[in-house]
Amino acid sequence: MTDERTSPAGVPGRARMTQPFEAAVVVRDLEVMERFYGEVFGCVPVHRSHIPQAIAGPAGLGGQLCVVWLEVPSGGRIKLIRRRASAEPFPSVVPLSERCGLAYLTFHVDDIAPLVAVLPTAGGRPLSSPVVVSARGRRISFWADPEGNGVELVDRRGGTSDAS
Repeated sequence: MTDERTSPAGVPGRARMTQPFEAAVVVRDLEVMERFYGEVFGCVPVHRSHIPQAIAGPAGLGGQLCVVWLEVPSGGRIKLIRRRASAEPFPSVVPLSERCGLAYLTFHVDDIAPLVAVLPTAGGRPLSSPVVVSARGRRISFWADPEGNGVELVDRRGGTSDAS
């Protein structure tokens, strides 16, 4: 017998996911960031909303917000959030492992080469050196988006490496 609250893995008492996973990125320039994720990764805006203080405040989000939901081609969504008041400067993105909390978004693609070619003209800045690293049958490349948020590209075209 299966309870309504049984997860897909059969673990009782866990809530089931009803929508694709979403990650939120707080940004300074909503238009620049929407264009960046659209042009580089093919993310499509599916919803826009202005969240008033009456909702954002009690929810723990601060003041008024503008939110754009971008659908990622492989599923899931990125929420770009801009506060009405200017946000404080973001800490440096490098090194990624020194940050607590969300450090970067990962995009698994069939070939990272076209993205690596277009990222600089779209405002991206490489963080990896070399720009593309081959390890464990994958190629990976870390970038900063135009506002310094970390972005990881991964494909399965890489060579092998013993790096852990």
